[in-house]
Amino acid sequence: MRRLLLASLLGVLVGAPAAQAATGLAVVNDRTAIAVKLGHKFVLHSRIENRRGSAAAGLVAHLNVVDLSGHTYVDPEDWSSSRTRYLKPIPADGSTTLTWPINAVNAGTVGIYIAVLPRSGAAVPPTTGPTVRIRIQDRKTLNSGGILPLALGIPGALGLLALGVRLRRAG
Repeated sequence: MRRLLLASLLGVLVGAPAAQAATGLAVVNDRTAIAVKLGHKFVLHSRIENRRGSAAAGLVAHLNVVDLSGHTYVDPEDWSSSRTRYLKPIPADGSTTLTWPINAVNAGTVGIYIAVLPRSGAAVPPTTGPTVRIRIQDRKTLNSGGILPLALGIPGALGLLALGVRLRRAG
């Protein structure tokens, strides 16, 4: 609280309205947990609320992916190709809703959260939404990628060919 007050006071004294850009905002997600299977796609909706009495402009929202288990490799670009959004001005007491398409890349438990910060790069804490816990169930399949017919068909065909050659020589 003391840091926020000090940052606000400093912004007013220095005359830097961009330093105030992240205050008075809230990030609200459409859910708190998601269960999905490996390889599936899902969507998260986030609402960025401007709870101030004046418009909020010059903001950027960013989707972040973090491993919660300590066992899952996370390369954020694999999870979503659209992780950064440059926001249009949000009117006073208004909001904007963002849709985040996400791929379940690795089995395990990850956390996803949205951070909103000023595009100016002002040294203020970002506004973050609550973590959405994603549980990705590993998908075991006998026919991964449609390979089963090939894996069984080629050895079978070779075996029949060898049998045919042998019978021809014997007969």
